[in-house]
Amino acid sequence: MNFKPEYARNPDPRCPVVLLLDTSGSMSGQPIEELNRGLVTLQQELSQDNLAARRVQVAIVTFDSYVSVVQDFVDFDQFNPPHLSATGTTAMGQGIETALNLIESHKQILKGNDIDYYRPWLLMITDGAPTDSWQNAAQMLDQFYANKKVVFFAVAVQGADMNTLSQIVPPGSIPPQQLKGLAFKQLFTWLSKSMGSVSRSQGSGAQVALPPATEWVVGT
Repeated sequence: MNFKPEYARNPDPRCPVVLLLDTSGSMSGQPIEELNRGLVTLQQELSQDNLAARRVQVAIVTFDSYVSVVQDFVDFDQFNPPHLSATGTTAMGQGIETALNLIESHKQILKGNDIDYYRPWLLMITDGAPTDSWQNAAQMLDQFYANKKVVFFAVAVQGADMNTLSQIVPPGSIPPQQLKGLAFKQLFTWLSKSMGSVSRSQGSGAQVALPPATEWVVGT
């Protein structure tokens, strides 16, 4: 039994989002520090949106030589941005699989508490190429996307292997987007506004107009 009292206190539908973050050694220095600042920006921005703060749930999965669930799903008022560090290689394939499995387990918890939910988001940020096998992860992601189980975004920091990312991203979904410099703050501001739009939409299958990504996407 997965009864959780927070759902009795707040029976609003939830908007789950997993941040799948590359913390490999190539992210050390300014990139990881800007990423940490971006997570703080997400907290600050979403906290100002009362409805989104009631509905958005955040989980954080990191991947370097190992994969870690740094933050399991929490309602946003319980979210405290972690301070991440960077080291090791890039176990991206395992990271994707872990994130997708986390989403599936969390959906069962929501269902067990009679809580409706919007289609979960998975936002992956990476500056490299996977150093582990990623084909199974890509196939799993394809199945989730085809069955409308996830909305997937891949954000490429300078140095990322765009060719491999293009193969991982499900056919028909948004192609990998390249980050302008280290514009993590702008990226997470966009994510906050996007989750605000999702939290006001009419159900999981509703078409949601997302804010423009001009401040953080290369070429816009």
